Amino acid sequence: MVKLYETGAYLLNGTDLIAATDEGAKEVLAKTGAAANPAEAKKSTIAYNILMEHNKSGNDRKLNIKFDKLTSHDITFVGIIQTARASGLKKFPVPYVLTNCHNSLCAVGGTINEDDHVFGLSCAKKYGGVYVPPHMAVIHQFAREMLATGGGMILGSDSHTRYGALGTMAMGEGGPELVKQILEQTYDIDMPGVIAIYLKGEPQRGVGPQDVALAIIGAVFKNGYVKNKVMEFVGPGVASLSADFRIGVDVMTTETTCLSSIWQTDEEIREFYDIHKRPDDFKELKPGNVAYYDGVVEVDLSQVKPMIALPFHPSNTYTIDELNANPEDILYDCEQKAKVSLDGAVDFRLRDKIRGGSLYVEQGIIAGCAGGGFENICAAADILDGASIGTDEFTLSVYPASVPVYMEIIKNGCAAKILQTGAILKTAFCGPCFGAGDTPANGELSIRHSTRNFPNREGSKLQSGQISSVALMDARSIAATAANRGKLTPATEVPEKIGRYKYHFDKTIYDNRVFDSHNVADDSIEVKFGPNIKDWPAMVALPENLILKVVSEIHDPVTTTDELIPSGETSSYRSNPLGLAEFALSRKDPEYVGRAKAVQKAQKALEEGRDPVEGYAEIADAVKAAKAFDANLTNENLGVGSTIFAVKPGDGSAREQAASCQKVLGGWANIANEYATKRYRSNLINWGMLPFLIEEGDLPFKNLDYLFIPGIKKAVEDRTEVIKAYVVDTEGQKLKEFEMKLGELTDEERQIILKGCLINYNRV
Repeated sequence: MVKLYETGAYLLNGTDLIAATDEGAKEVLAKTGAAANPAEAKKSTIAYNILMEHNKSGNDRKLNIKFDKLTSHDITFVGIIQTARASGLKKFPVPYVLTNCHNSLCAVGGTINEDDHVFGLSCAKKYGGVYVPPHMAVIHQFAREMLATGGGMILGSDSHTRYGALGTMAMGEGGPELVKQILEQTYDIDMPGVIAIYLKGEPQRGVGPQDVALAIIGAVFKNGYVKNKVMEFVGPGVASLSADFRIGVDVMTTETTCLSSIWQTDEEIREFYDIHKRPDDFKELKPGNVAYYDGVVEVDLSQVKPMIALPFHPSNTYTIDELNANPEDILYDCEQKAKVSLDGAVDFRLRDKIRGGSLYVEQGIIAGCAGGGFENICAAADILDGASIGTDEFTLSVYPASVPVYMEIIKNGCAAKILQTGAILKTAFCGPCFGAGDTPANGELSIRHSTRNFPNREGSKLQSGQISSVALMDARSIAATAANRGKLTPATEVPEKIGRYKYHFDKTIYDNRVFDSHNVADDSIEVKFGPNIKDWPAMVALPENLILKVVSEIHDPVTTTDELIPSGETSSYRSNPLGLAEFALSRKDPEYVGRAKAVQKAQKALEEGRDPVEGYAEIADAVKAAKAFDANLTNENLGVGSTIFAVKPGDGSAREQAASCQKVLGGWANIANEYATKRYRSNLINWGMLPFLIEEGDLPFKNLDYLFIPGIKKAVEDRTEVIKAYVVDTEGQKLKEFEMKLGELTDEERQIILKGCLINYNRV
């Protein structure tokens, strides 16, 4: 089904794969008449050429990228625009689309959510942007329909910013990276590795894009095969997939921890642009005659079966047939893994859902940027045609990804097929994907064609003893399960009912309601602020020396951004930096906020010209020990704050608030064995936090210890590779040395850290 190459490989004429071995080099020479040259052949990948077309550095190893367009939604654009405003924003230099698909349920938080929407519309008018009102389209569907272009690049403040199937290299990053683009700065990265996702064969009937995506994620996530690389989809199997199918696979590439994705394009994609009345935006993309890839994921589409990703990660994959054949053992294993993810906070069970040897679920959801596409919904409608979901616990909700998709399923009758089963059709909304819509009852299991199934993504509150969970599946198998009233059923067992439907895109609804400034700013417009929209608090520059208190210690194999700052109802407070910070780590370490705020009082005392001990008496012994170690240490060259340790933090969402909440609570650093994603590490840096790395093994410190890091400012300035730090023994007032690293930092990133945050770096 999925095979990973142990070496790089050459792709000849877009079809023939040759492993980069000695024998492979001979074969390349024999077939092309030229010696195998990886460095030169890398330039024939689609990814290389798009990146170089957008690179402003003149150096193909150190890239300075300018994106063509930007996208954000309503739990990110307020913070981004506020950051840019604090840095002197006058006008959006490129098209910037503000969608409203996350905080759309305005019953949550009083007027808070709708206030954010009003803010967004006023900013689109003032600074020359595009505003898409709530319930009209989820962020990524609007981008596919209206923004993607062949060979273009889009940067979005949502991690699932992926439009590679349409020929657009798109990346999801934290808000500060969009701020840099708004301020006409660049996105600075090393030239990434490129991995070929070589498709062959064609899918079985009943197998959908989520099945293919989960098969790939299961093969590459844990081993980091594509981490921070570009996934380039090539091979003869691409032609067997419709545009919607490709889009459904593509959006899930985020869950592999890759940097971005791109696909070869063909007449199928040309037709997509024709349907959407944008024929000039199509561009044929294909690798050169001899292209070199740093690795290969070979996928035989004909061997992919309906898949399920059990709680609590998209990589926890099985075929549905495997699970149905052995539910007791597989679910027991999942329960044991959950004890780590949930820290034993609740009694989590799945095996109680086995009845008569079969697994039953209580809820089905088809939604959002992954599941809410036209073909997914039509296929589900055909499978459900004539069925009933029953009158018991099982429920089914379907969220079309945009009003144009909704309109079309009404016109072609698929909406009626779904509604007559007892299922519910809802508006374009991302809530089920991040815990703000269709929350199951305590203990229930939901199957969803959405993007993630981390803990709490369905709305659980562990601190209140509430837990439900999500398994990811394709819309087709969700529909088959719904037709069986909750009995887990792969769509391949359904009689051949799935038809083909022609899509007709109607842009009228957008013309009638979406505000488009056409990139013309109007300085006379006043920005409208609701009472929850607050400015970022002032942040100081990096001090010469630091004393940090470890205020949380997390030993999960991977820590998601959902655990660093929860999604769901907390999203209403993302326009209020200090208000949101009260929720930081609340579902992972409820003591974190209080500990961080306590030690922050010492820093505030320093900023007011007082002794840090006046702000936080507990720190007295640590300060005394540090001053005994370094005779030059004074209150004037000292900073005090907090840090956390996590094994591998930052998987999942691009949300900058996972870092900024720590910062506004006095956080100066994270310490990790590894960072799960580039975007989380970038968020730390852009908020002036030190992204320390420490070797795996026994930690030299423990939670609540104090760490003294002398000369940290100079170490950042001088590019010091190994940074010496000290654990403070407050009883004996002794220091125990250990070492950390910062990893590679660009010159700009060093300056941002030294200034204290991106706002300070840019402030005039």
